Amino acid sequence: MRAPWKIATALLVGMVAVAGAAAAAEPKVAVFDFELVDTSLEGATYGPRADQQTRLVQITDQLRDRLAKSGRVAVVDIAPVAAQAKAANLRTCDGCDADFANQLGADFAVNGWVQKVSNLILNMNIIVRDAKTARVISLKSVDMRGNTDESWSRAIDWLVRNELLAAGGQGVFQ
Repeated sequence: MRAPWKIATALLVGMVAVAGAAAAAEPKVAVFDFELVDTSLEGATYGPRADQQTRLVQITDQLRDRLAKSGRVAVVDIAPVAAQAKAANLRTCDGCDADFANQLGADFAVNGWVQKVSNLILNMNIIVRDAKTARVISLKSVDMRGNTDESWSRAIDWLVRNELLAAGGQGVFQ
């Protein structure tokens, strides 16, 4: 009677070990806060808009959440370097995002920005770098029409679904 329990226990321990190894194998990703590049006449005249600043936070959170829930990557907390990253202008710092990600023990740095040409014409960009070498792994962009919560949310969702986590071995984090 004891043999079935020993086998069941051994199988359970083996499954936990395999699951733990799989979790440990997930690449670690540092997702930095999105930035806004407002080249519109409205932006030049009136400065930053509160609704757009809120959307930047929302799409950053949406990206982190989608990546974390995918089970394909582990999203690391950027809090220890967040102030430095915000001050650095990640879009133009020539790989400093990779340095920050490396400091956090991440394998990849992900940052993005939204360029606003007008309230009708915007594009969202995401760049993924190898944290050790600062080599660009992926640079993707999607155009969006309309400056709304829905258009921004759909754009980040499209980039995640069709580029970062694309099915069939086509995504960045395979």
